[in-house]
Amino acid sequence: MTIEIRAATPSDSAAVLALWLEAETHPTATDDLESVNQLLAHDPGSLLVAESDGTLVGSIIAGWDGWRGSIYRLAVSPSERRRGVAGALVREAERRLQSLGARRLQANVVSDDPQAVAFWRSSGWEEQDHRKRFVQSDVPGG
Repeated sequence: MTIEIRAATPSDSAAVLALWLEAETHPTATDDLESVNQLLAHDPGSLLVAESDGTLVGSIIAGWDGWRGSIYRLAVSPSERRRGVAGALVREAERRLQSLGARRLQANVVSDDPQAVAFWRSSGWEEQDHRKRFVQSDVPGG
C-alpha cells in the first residue's frame, strides 16, 4: 500500500468528516463542513490527510499558535490500521509544526479511547498525568 500525505483542501472536507465517523473519533461541536472549511481557510496546511489509491484513509490536525504546536484528531480508517498510516501522519505533523517554529508539541488524546492511548504510549511521546484540560464548547467533552 502506497500512502500519500498532503494538506487537505476544501474539496476533502466531506471525506474527512466521513472518515471521522468511520474511525469513531470522539465527536466535537466542530464536526461539520463549516468548521472544517474554517480551519482550512484560517490555517491552510494544518489538516493533513493520508490517501491510498485516491481514497482518504487518515487525517490529523497539526495546529501552530505561535507558542506551541498541537496535534488533534488523528484518525485512520479501521481497514487501514496497523499499517503505519498513523505513524506517518504524526511524523508529517511534527515536520510541519517544527518547520513553522514550534519547539514544544502536544497531542490531545481522548483518555478513554484505549486504541488512541495505546498508540500514543508506543509513539515515543511523553505522557503527562499532571496537566488538566479545561474546555468550553457546544458539546460536552468537545
